[in-house]
Amino acid sequence: MFSKILIANRGEIACRIIKTARRMGIKTVAVYSDADRRAMHVQMADEAVHIGPAPAAESYLVIDKIVDACKRTGAQAVHPGYGFLSERAAFAEALAAAGIAFIGPNPRAMESMGDKIESKKCAAEAKVSTVPGYLGVIRDADHAVEIADEIGYPVMIKASAGGGGKGMRIAHSAAEVADGFARAKSEAASSFGDDRVFVEKFIVDPRHIEIQVLGDKHGNIVYLNERECSIQRRNQKVLEEAPSPLLDPDTRRRMGEEAVALARAVGYDSAGTVEFVCGQDKSFYFLEMNTRLQVEHPVTELITGIDLVEQMIRVAAGEKLQLRQEDIGINGWSVESRVYAEDPTRNFMPATGRLTLYRPPAEGVTDGVTVRNDTGVYEGGEISIYYDPMIAKLVTHAPTREQAIAAQAYALDAFAIEGIRHNMPFLSALMHHPRWREGRLSTAFIAEEFKGGFSWPEPEGDLAWRMVGIAATMDALVEARSRGALGQPATMQRVVLLGKKPHLVTVETHASGWQVRRADGSGALDIASDWHPGQPVWFGTVNGEAVAAQVRPEGEGTQLAHAGARAVMRVLSVRAAELLALMPEKQSGGSGTQLRSPMPAVVVSVSAEVGQTVAAGDPLCVVEAMKMEITLSAERAGMVSKILVTRGDALALDDIIMEFS
Repeated sequence: MFSKILIANRGEIACRIIKTARRMGIKTVAVYSDADRRAMHVQMADEAVHIGPAPAAESYLVIDKIVDACKRTGAQAVHPGYGFLSERAAFAEALAAAGIAFIGPNPRAMESMGDKIESKKCAAEAKVSTVPGYLGVIRDADHAVEIADEIGYPVMIKASAGGGGKGMRIAHSAAEVADGFARAKSEAASSFGDDRVFVEKFIVDPRHIEIQVLGDKHGNIVYLNERECSIQRRNQKVLEEAPSPLLDPDTRRRMGEEAVALARAVGYDSAGTVEFVCGQDKSFYFLEMNTRLQVEHPVTELITGIDLVEQMIRVAAGEKLQLRQEDIGINGWSVESRVYAEDPTRNFMPATGRLTLYRPPAEGVTDGVTVRNDTGVYEGGEISIYYDPMIAKLVTHAPTREQAIAAQAYALDAFAIEGIRHNMPFLSALMHHPRWREGRLSTAFIAEEFKGGFSWPEPEGDLAWRMVGIAATMDALVEARSRGALGQPATMQRVVLLGKKPHLVTVETHASGWQVRRADGSGALDIASDWHPGQPVWFGTVNGEAVAAQVRPEGEGTQLAHAGARAVMRVLSVRAAELLALMPEKQSGGSGTQLRSPMPAVVVSVSAEVGQTVAAGDPLCVVEAMKMEITLSAERAGMVSKILVTRGDALALDDIIMEFS
């Protein structure tokens, strides 16, 4: 076994690998760029080596720098994590030439499966069902249109060396193919240094289900069941779960056996993932193979009890798998949410900045429910423009799917982040979405269920009443503490404003908590909590059920976020509420005559000119952030009166790009 390994990565995956290595008694070496000098993975590792400037192309993607860091520290092996150099055969070969082990598959398997075009050819030879498509070299956009016309719309344009949704576009027409081809090639070149793309048929209403495989260097290969990854936006996974609510044992076995047959055909010898697109009728077609550890591997670990990173390290050291296929079962259900620095209310634009508050829920096992938070950040740390905007992976495991979802919903409510925009409001709303809870999934789920984008829903019905009760008891607790009368019996009437809607309640205080009653006698809540002002999360029980709610001051009230809904609450005396109702409201307005940057980004191109008349929807500018290119379009008709940027300019959030008359 190795005594020291280097992790050629950063963020949460580097931290996650360090945890397993530490448990195995293996020392670790971190590498870091200028932007990551104070990063968590640098602090956790036994040693750390600086490898260059912030851009990945000058640090994490430079093979010679990684090899040199191994030589300087005496690291005997390298775990690449995912992304960066994890699927580069040239990296594995360079390490081998230096006498350093690669904790991943052999270069031949990587070349065969890591290239999405070659992997489809291998799958076809192994008689694995594949999606119809064109795997040859595509000359230009016109050639791509010809291919798409022949295959039939819709089609998927994908980067051959791609992953993580980058270099991928769905096209429903020739015009969309031409534009998508150009964007996919540009993103592929920027993200992977390889601009080759291919075109294949897009399966309508598909599900994305993948099989985890694990092989050793002695010819043993097993599959560790499946993960459902259908909840995606912009082809980037958002939620994952294991097992899939679609599959039955027979379909699971057939998919697993095909995945193993494909892995065996290329001599696969590490952890890898065979991805399938599945119809709602349980038909399945091979998509691609990821020759690395997947972002969503924790859900598989939790239902199988197998540490995939440990298995990868043992295989790389030459050990035989101690796992037999018949011994690998499914224990319970696991759900993972990807917590990203992005604004779901602004079309999920990436966000950057400092984490002024970062308080994840407590990890561990309680009453058969597991909470796990894989992260690479800390309070006071910074989310940089240079890398993927992931903050954490929040994972729950329980005996049933319903319990795992309920645990995930509670954990999201208990997860407090401030300082940057993040997607937890959206994740929380997903957890409470009826279609998600019923398991009626497809890769179009988000596009279909959030057609106008995401905005915070206002609480209604029982949820609104629960939030009214929480707000009323928070006010009663603060007042009792200020009078030194905590726990003493008291009864008071209050008006709780949920947004603009008033709720007249009676709050009765006693030693064990509060009872909140509607003034008309139509409902009552028994509530207990020891929340203190200033705490970002309210923890307590409502009618005996454990509840968490996000708490944030806003204006003269308090913003409560709970169970996928949000509202500004104010608690007033009856007289104060009467007087407030007589006060006029302030009116605000905006001009809408400017195009502003929706995120910190770099200008890729400007397609408009001063004096040009544009219609709603016309493309105006392309910006890039975190390796994703975004086309900014006109919101309404107008004339461009001023352009304030040029190609290559760096933009901050809300910087003005152009103005209109």
